[in-house]
Amino acid sequence: MIKSIILENDRVRLSPLTLDNYTNLHSVAAEHKLIQYSPSDIETPAALRRYVEIALEQQKQRSSLPFIIYDKKSMAFAGSTRYMNIDYKNKVLEIGSTWIGEKFQGTGLNSQMKNLLLNHAFDMLGFEKVSFRIDERNLQSRKAVEKLGAVLEGILRENVYLLDGYKRNTCCYGILKNEWGKFLRQDK
Repeated sequence: MIKSIILENDRVRLSPLTLDNYTNLHSVAAEHKLIQYSPSDIETPAALRRYVEIALEQQKQRSSLPFIIYDKKSMAFAGSTRYMNIDYKNKVLEIGSTWIGEKFQGTGLNSQMKNLLLNHAFDMLGFEKVSFRIDERNLQSRKAVEKLGAVLEGILRENVYLLDGYKRNTCCYGILKNEWGKFLRQDK
């Protein structure tokens, strides 16, 4: 079972997301269309609280581990991410429900955060595969995971309704543990 942890490097700290600290994300979560490609709602304080309550309920069920993201460079809370859809038997988990404020996008924060999560999942937790599910139209997020070495494994057609009623196609990406090791060596 994955226990609450803190992951950090010189750039970012990922701490457990709780009902005590989520209010630090109100201004980021309120950014217009921040998570336009997600079926979740976080724009109002009440919606954000419900989002966190759902994440914490999933954590109790051992299927999720949510984090609050703190950007050390700008000394500000930047957003949220989580390990989710955790499958202990098959040693597979997903990194998802990731959102960071506009001012943090394109700064390298996301790749620093994903590297921490991937290294921890493979090296410390013993998972053999990490997956990502991304709206087909979200080219920025797709390019970000491809840059990490994730491989497009397929597209689930019209499988998730978004808040505006649009039914998205979901791109399924994955990184195997042995691929992550090769990617890290080639990247140096």
